[in-house]
Amino acid sequence: MKEINIESFQVKQTIKLSEIPTTFDLQANKKKIEHALEDVCEDLAEIQNTMYAHGKYAALICIQGMDTAGKDSLIREVFKELNARGVVVHSFKVPTELELNHDYLWRHYIALPARGKFGVFNRTHYENVLVTRVHPQYILGEKLPDVRSLDDVNEAFWEKRFEQINNFEKHIAENGTIIFKFFLHLSKDEQKHRLLRRLAKPNKNWKFSPGDLDERKLWDDYQFCYEEAINKTSKPHAPWYAIPADDKPTARYLVARVLHDTLKRYTDIVPPELEPDVKANIDLYKKQLENE
Repeated sequence: MKEINIESFQVKQTIKLSEIPTTFDLQANKKKIEHALEDVCEDLAEIQNTMYAHGKYAALICIQGMDTAGKDSLIREVFKELNARGVVVHSFKVPTELELNHDYLWRHYIALPARGKFGVFNRTHYENVLVTRVHPQYILGEKLPDVRSLDDVNEAFWEKRFEQINNFEKHIAENGTIIFKFFLHLSKDEQKHRLLRRLAKPNKNWKFSPGDLDERKLWDDYQFCYEEAINKTSKPHAPWYAIPADDKPTARYLVARVLHDTLKRYTDIVPPELEPDVKANIDLYKKQLENE
């Protein structure tokens, strides 16, 4: 199986999505990739257990991608080996009335993972510079004091929103949240095949909506918005990773490796030391239990 360097998927300079491949050859068959994923995920589970005991870092995993990019199945497969109490998954849908009565980052802030836990955002705060940018009329529903019409949703508006997102991520990173942002980079042809498979399989029909076809017509608009959002918000403390997503097992393995290899670099994440008096009396406690 091909050796990989996770740095090659990290966005460190300005990118053009049209020039980034949506496939990656791991030089292994599906079964071998799935076994490799299991091994990485078992190690990842041990890291999470140590993080929970250590209690000083949280991990925020943000997953974005076009419809059918494989977000749901990736979350299921990458995190299934972890202790369920150590992983909290949030899927952000259309904002509720309550959420619209707060600023757009509020619902994401209150969903952030506690120290020691993994928080997974299935769609994220980036929807607020993606969907709302393709459909700027949605911004009017946010009841912003400085937005009286669509004329106010201009380039300056989006620049301010990118700055707010960067500040949000910098704040949580400085307070112990390790941030991962994954863009599942899917080709338009592969999306077409996946939509057709949804229509062909009775147990997958429920995932299809006629609105999917309307959004597909806006493919180029979404690619532009993703490209700009990634370029303006990929920072050392909150990097984006462009993950080739035309093959689901490969995408899952790459995401798991990024998580694993990055967290292994945190050499200060170690189990807490026992209190000196407890450590000194371990043998005594063992004898007490053995003599019951």
